[in-house]
Amino acid sequence: MPRLIRRVARTAVIAGTATAVSNRVSRRQSGRWAEQEQQQQAQAQGQPQGQVQQSTAAAPSSEAVPPPMPPDDDMGRKIDKLKELGELKAQGILTEQEFAVEKQKILG
Repeated sequence: MPRLIRRVARTAVIAGTATAVSNRVSRRQSGRWAEQEQQQQAQAQGQPQGQVQQSTAAAPSSEAVPPPMPPDDDMGRKIDKLKELGELKAQGILTEQEFAVEKQKILG
């Protein structure tokens, strides 16, 4: 029975992580699209590039979105995953062995 609970908890954590990542990607992509749209509108109106960036930076955001990671920042993603694994281990969801196996998968 404890194994079943652990598997259910692990599945819930994985599903939650996937949802969080999906939401983050969606927010980042919508931000990029909005920025591209503003740049296109500014170019159509003849506004210089620097003014578009200033107006974008001055606009208040309705939700706090972390700055997007560079596309080649694989190490940043690995660190985030390791932090998440550490939290799961601290909560007792992962055993020491499971933590070591997952850490090895991430670090390759």
